[in-house]
Amino acid sequence: MSSTGIRSTPDYTALARDIKRWANELGFADAGISGTDLGEDEQHLERWLGHGHHGEMEYMARHGTRRARPAELEPGTQRVISVRMDYIPPGTANAWSVLQDTEAGYVSRYALGRDYHKLMRNRLQKLAERIHAVVGDFGYRAYVDSAPVLEKALARNAGLGWIGKHTVLINRHAGSYFFLGELYTDLPLPVDEPASAHCGSCSRCIEICPTQAILGPYRLDAKRCISYLTIELRGSIPEDLRAPMGNRIFGCDDCQLVCPWNKFAQATAEPDFAPRHSLDGAKLIDLFAWSEEEFLKRTEGMAIRRTGYEGWLRNIAVALGNAPPSTSVREALGARADHPSAIVREHVAWALAKQQNPA
Repeated sequence: MSSTGIRSTPDYTALARDIKRWANELGFADAGISGTDLGEDEQHLERWLGHGHHGEMEYMARHGTRRARPAELEPGTQRVISVRMDYIPPGTANAWSVLQDTEAGYVSRYALGRDYHKLMRNRLQKLAERIHAVVGDFGYRAYVDSAPVLEKALARNAGLGWIGKHTVLINRHAGSYFFLGELYTDLPLPVDEPASAHCGSCSRCIEICPTQAILGPYRLDAKRCISYLTIELRGSIPEDLRAPMGNRIFGCDDCQLVCPWNKFAQATAEPDFAPRHSLDGAKLIDLFAWSEEEFLKRTEGMAIRRTGYEGWLRNIAVALGNAPPSTSVREALGARADHPSAIVREHVAWALAKQQNPA
């Protein structure tokens, strides 16, 4: 836990108000403060892991209780400052239109621009520096999806939103299109009221899921989730899940797209999140033609890098297989039929077979 200087004794209530104002000034849409008790969420996590719903994401189980016990991850932690940052840039191509365009590749809206991790960590560091200027020495550590942290539960407890039936955090004034980050701290700040849930009887997110990955309210089987299949999974995509993927080549937003609360979603003012290389609606054949060098160059500093070039071609091959039969698609697939990667060859062969026999 980082610390510098000599701590004075501040008015913590006034400091909490200042922290939220500073967070807004640094580009965060919202900030809240919570304690460290996550007992019920720890039990939910253990049940989820026990059912094997994490798939190949072994890191979810590797850290034991530290994910749900902030003071075990960072000794001395008393409070967690949670922040959120909206990520949909104005002018982004309509998501439904891209999903319905069989020639286009759908990339989850969060991944169209610069990777948010470093950007948000830098802002959290600046927030910590502002706090230090007032209180002097204090312990802290900034996280943005970079350690075993139950960020959605912490954000809920900090009043930033509730965890929806699709397991995504929802803010009643801003929907769910936002990133989360945390500042673990040893400051005894006053905590905010946890957010109450407002999903009611709505089940649109469960019904829309292309692969039925949402088994029921608050129960997600990641092994069936298209985001997991296209990003986290390193091997072959199960054949029965390929057709339901449609043209989704990196992530999936369907459960958020149908959420009524996203009528309140706010456009981001962060220019770094603007779509790069027309990825908000680029053509599948063009993306499939990228060499590895082009992939690495064009995805530099982007979340898309996480899938790797092999995964990129695998995902696009599936989308091309799901496209209406055409000579141009078959030619594009044929050009990759002898690719050095066995994973790519397997998915290209499946796609070619589906092109030749779409039924």
